[in-house]
Amino acid sequence: MARRSHSAAALDPLLAPAARAKLLSMAALYLVQGLPYGLQSGLLPMLLRVRGLSLTRVGLAKGLYAPWLFKLVWAPLVDTRGPPRVWLALSTAALGVVCALLAALPPAEAGQVGLPVSAAVLLLLLNLGAAVQDVALDTLAVQLLEPTELGPGNTVQVVAYKLGAALAGGGLLALVPTLSWPLLFLLLAVTYLLAAALAWASPALQQLSQSQPLEPAPHPGHHLQALLAVPGTLWMAGFVLTYKLGEQGAGSLFPLLLLDHGASAPELGLWNGMGAVACSIAGSSLGGALLARHRQPLPLLRPVLQLRLVGLACQTALLFHLDALGTSVGPGLALLSLCLQHFLGGLVTTVTFTLMMRCSQLAHSALQATHYSLLATLELLGKLLLGTLAGALADSLGLWPCFSLFLALSAVPTLYLGLAPSSLA
Repeated sequence: MARRSHSAAALDPLLAPAARAKLLSMAALYLVQGLPYGLQSGLLPMLLRVRGLSLTRVGLAKGLYAPWLFKLVWAPLVDTRGPPRVWLALSTAALGVVCALLAALPPAEAGQVGLPVSAAVLLLLLNLGAAVQDVALDTLAVQLLEPTELGPGNTVQVVAYKLGAALAGGGLLALVPTLSWPLLFLLLAVTYLLAAALAWASPALQQLSQSQPLEPAPHPGHHLQALLAVPGTLWMAGFVLTYKLGEQGAGSLFPLLLLDHGASAPELGLWNGMGAVACSIAGSSLGGALLARHRQPLPLLRPVLQLRLVGLACQTALLFHLDALGTSVGPGLALLSLCLQHFLGGLVTTVTFTLMMRCSQLAHSALQATHYSLLATLELLGKLLLGTLAGALADSLGLWPCFSLFLALSAVPTLYLGLAPSSLA
């Protein structure tokens, strides 16, 4: 699931004005798509941890992401039932309505075990709307982007999404002491309704939805068979399922452990939100720049995965040092470690998403949305698996075995690259 308004400034200057307009519209929509993720990955865990919940309970709250795992249920509908622009506009407007309802609910009170049921249900609906929006927007991207635009297009996708996540996570966490809970969600509601208007009125998206023929999908009994028959799909599925396991496990625990070692919630919100994600955006932009210079994504993945492994080893060493000495965290080292991992993670994500889209473009046009949703669902499943269980692993195994496991998992994708098929080269 990582996207970018100011990333448009870094787009290849040789792109035609029409291509720039297309990517700017995508940037705005991917930015608002990142808001629910930032809300639940940045803001919500901090609020729950400050109220005394265990790492296990904080991790299990990520089960609210469940609708993202069922995108394959409605991806065929987006493929065949009406223009993707309509799906995009309606799902974005629905997100605005859910945020308006959340504004009427209070946050969890001190001492309360978990979220109020009503808030949890609405957050689940928020993820449902965002997952439908994701399918519709990715469908437009797969159909709209030319082969020469894949690098800049996926830079826009990853950077704008992460910028939206940072604004909703770190930015809102820093503003919580100043702005009330209802006002924050009213601002989000207005943002979503404006984005819905953009999705409906964008000339580029209107032209696409009117010009794309609705080709008949394969017989339902052969649908999965047709998806798996696309060249490179099986290898790509294995890669996206595993490439973020170690990074996501460590990334979900490290900020919470810094909180336990003396970092304040507002400071950590800025470090793990705006500051660290700015580095992630820089890494994604670097990935887009390398791809725009006709570097193939597959050979580029090996060195960036190796660099990410080194960065995670440094972060783990810092954590072990703090845990052994029992000292409070120093802001300089913590900030450097967070920023380095987000920079390398952004670089890896952009190159991987470009490879995913290239694989999906090999599919029949009536299958492209479902094919890309399959890969994106597996990518999210890999991230959610360790993100959800990381707290329970730390509570049961201890920090040293847990982070050693994360390091080993981060080494697996580098070895797996040796099995890549020639169709993706």
